[in-house]
Amino acid sequence: MTCVKSLIQPSSWNFIPANLAHLSHDKNIMENILLPNIVKFEKGERPNEGVLIVEPCFYGYGTTLGNALRRVLLSSLYGAAVTAVKIKGVTHEFQAIENIKEDVLEIILNLKSLRLKLFSEEPVVLKIKAKGKAVVTAKDIEANADVEIKNSELVIATLTDDKSVLDMDIIVSKGRGYSATEERTSENTDIGVIAIDALFSPVRNVGYRVEDTRVGDITNYDKLIMSIETDGTITAEDAVAESTKILMDYFSLLLKGIGSEEPDTFLSSEELSQDEIPQSE
Repeated sequence: MTCVKSLIQPSSWNFIPANLAHLSHDKNIMENILLPNIVKFEKGERPNEGVLIVEPCFYGYGTTLGNALRRVLLSSLYGAAVTAVKIKGVTHEFQAIENIKEDVLEIILNLKSLRLKLFSEEPVVLKIKAKGKAVVTAKDIEANADVEIKNSELVIATLTDDKSVLDMDIIVSKGRGYSATEERTSENTDIGVIAIDALFSPVRNVGYRVEDTRVGDITNYDKLIMSIETDGTITAEDAVAESTKILMDYFSLLLKGIGSEEPDTFLSSEELSQDEIPQSE
């Protein structure tokens, strides 16, 4: 079991709009909303799975946190995927390749299963050159310092004859969420380059449930239990941390803009004191 610091720490926000500074000392805002004091990760039942537990949450906040985190985890984290492929002698994806068991569509499906970590902001070309009777796996991809392959045992193609030849360029790109080939019609227009639908998200599955938990005599507080399964290119803990930061950035923009004619004017939370708080009339 790995314990981590609370992901919900209003005190960690180091800026408050000057026109809302008085809210930081308004005890009525938070006095009846209990903040969680337990935020921890446990190892999941499957590989690359982590379980986030947050408790106690104010009634209804377990669902609020769980739903917001789930949506961001699945849609908004950067990842890498194969976005195009070029196979020597192949002009379209419905073609069969001589002396290779799989057709082009099957090879593309296999390439979609590659789990990749890309260290470059620009697309990277990976190469496979194989000859003779053999089973070609991700381990046969030529080494590239910008790409780390997490499932090198993945079978890509099966060469069935001593005369078999497979010469292939694999284009890997970075992105968010899902990208259909139609959205990238202007890319990879070279003859023989086949665009591939890409799922960039490093998070494969997210599920959560909310249970009742007791605080003193009150039994209807929430306990959030969230399971996060990744593709191995990122840990569940890091995925939650990145998603939380995205949400905090969005909420901080709301805080900046509410009622402010000068949204760029801020007071540091460390500098605030009761004497400096503007008094409402």
